[in-house]
Order: sequence, then C-alpha cells, then structure tokens
Amino acid sequence: MNQNKKFIFISGLHRSGTSLLYKILKKQKNISGLSNTNELEDEGQHVQTVFEPAFSFGGVGKFGFDINARLDERSKLINDKNKIKLFNEWKRYWDLEKEYLLEKSPPNIIRTRFLQSMFPNSYFINITRHPIATSLATKKWSKTSLNSLINHWITCHKIFEKDSKEIKNIINIKYEDLINNTDEVLKSISIFINLEIKNTTEEIRTGINDKYFSKWRKLSKSIFSKIQIQKITEKYNKEVMHFNYNLKDF
Repeated sequence: MNQNKKFIFISGLHRSGTSLLYKILKKQKNISGLSNTNELEDEGQHVQTVFEPAFSFGGVGKFGFDINARLDERSKLINDKNKIKLFNEWKRYWDLEKEYLLEKSPPNIIRTRFLQSMFPNSYFINITRHPIATSLATKKWSKTSLNSLINHWITCHKIFEKDSKEIKNIINIKYEDLINNTDEVLKSISIFINLEIKNTTEEIRTGINDKYFSKWRKLSKSIFSKIQIQKITEKYNKEVMHFNYNLKDF
C-alpha cells in the first residue's frame, strides 16, 4: 500500500448530502474518488469484501441500531492482510497518480475509528443534516417509522461524536451550511486537508429542506399523526438540540 497517499473518508447518514460533497471533492485536481464501480453513488462499502455493508445490518435508517455494524480499532478485521486487501480492492477505482484518495459510504459515520486504524494517514469529513429532513427523505427507502428514523439519527450521531474524540484529523460540517454558504464551507475543508477546494461544476440547490419542514408541519396538524409527532418531539428534542438542531420552531 502506498504510504505517501492521503485518504479522505466522507461519512453521514443517507440523504444527508454525502453524495453532493463527494461529487465536489472528487472533481478537484489532486483528489481521486472511486469511479466507475457500477454501484450506487460509487460507495466504497459495495466494492470490497473485508467488512459488511449497511444492508447486512438492516440498511438505510436501520444499520446504526445493530452493534455488529459498528467497527473500531478493536475489530478482529484489522490486520496487515486485510489492510492490503481493502486497499487493493479500492485501488481499482482510484487514480493512484492523485495525492488524495477519496471514499464515501454512509456507515462510515459509525466506523471512523476502524478506518483510521486501516488507513492511519486519513482525514474524516462528516456531514450532518437536520433530522426532520433526513428522516422524511429516508422514509420511502427504509420503510420504518418516523420515531425509529429520528432515533436512528440520534444513535448514529452519538456514536460519531464519541468516536471523533479518538480521530486525529476530523471535521464535521452541516448540509445546511454547505448549501447556503458553499464557498465558506469549502474553504474550511481546504484548510482542513491543506488543499484548495472549489466548486466549479456541481449545481447547489437551496431550499430543499423546506419541503420536508412543510410536510412535518402538516403531519403535526393532521388528525391522524398529530399525537405521533408530539410524542416524537417530546421524546427526542432534547437530544436533537444537543447537535444544534430542533424538532420545533424551525
């Protein structure tokens, strides 16, 4: 494995903006993202055989609940053989002429410590999106309740927060900031990885969260779901506020 390479791992729950950030970063002149994998969003979890992908643990909106999905530096999977194997499986989709090698997969959010052990010369960029938008956008894929999806959002971000204390190079950004203050966020990433980052091709669509907030408000007034939304808010809002979001007053 080339010891001169620097690895960038993007994490964040499904529908949190990981794909947008990935597309921006992989188009930078000295960064190579996994390409032409024939897998959804070119996610690295689907083109390797060292560890199990999210769908093995329930998939979208569920994987964080399974203790076996979480990986850290104590994993039995960490050994020299698997380090070489994982790099070799991913390198087929990287341009090894580039200094930075980029990978993104949503379950990275609960596997930062594992990935750091596998690739010590790594940088981690986590992206967080409002739990209402994330959950409502995810619901059609996960087919689980809003209560479960909000709980899953909290569960995964708690794990990430705890694990991040053990990560040497890590930054957390908000989807909302990436959308509304793109240049400022990319500048912070530039400083973080010591490489100039600019968005020259990707369309940045603002206001996408609004439709989910509108739907949430309608649900909170509906005779069929009003009580459900009230219970979710009462149960989880304190924990959501810890991450600087709010299930009400948005």
